Amino acid sequence: MKTIKSKKTSALKAVKKKKTAAVKKTTVKTAMGLVIVITGNGKGKTTAAFGQALRAIGQGYKVFVLQFMKGRKYGEFIAAEKYLPHLTIRMSGLDSFVMRDNPAAIDIELAQKGLDAAQKEINSGKYDMVILDEINVALDFKLIALTEVIELIKNKPANLDLILTGRYAPPEIIELADTVSEVKEVRHHYKAGIKDRAGIEY
Repeated sequence: MKTIKSKKTSALKAVKKKKTAAVKKTTVKTAMGLVIVITGNGKGKTTAAFGQALRAIGQGYKVFVLQFMKGRKYGEFIAAEKYLPHLTIRMSGLDSFVMRDNPAAIDIELAQKGLDAAQKEINSGKYDMVILDEINVALDFKLIALTEVIELIKNKPANLDLILTGRYAPPEIIELADTVSEVKEVRHHYKAGIKDRAGIEY
């Protein structure tokens, strides 16, 4: 009897193993990766990108986010640390205002380090989606070179989804994108004197 039971147990384990392998196989990303740009002067660009990240994580994909010009742990950063092991976020900036026409040397240095880190993770093969948050603003502020970002987009792994957020997206980046969304401001609560709030702005 013990021999029959052990055989049945082994058979059941083998079936479960096959099913587990089949489930894992379906989460391996093989489709052509997209380049998505989310730009415009309205609120919600980063929020939209993180919604896309959450959708990808739900399908078993791994997501890397590089946040340019940000040095504060926003809500998404805290949530990723606590609850989302498949979402990795790195910041490359200070929690202070950057002068558009006269950026400090440290702002340029941190942005360049961020671009280098993003390039490394893009080529690492560890991630299915990479989000370059506020990279369009970093480009507009001349913190990083447009030629480098264009090369990064053109040479990304074929199956990697790449999302670039921030207002002022350059025409050259828009031209390379598969999908471009523009968030238009119709009304913003700032103009009514309502200050930024936890869970809304950060």
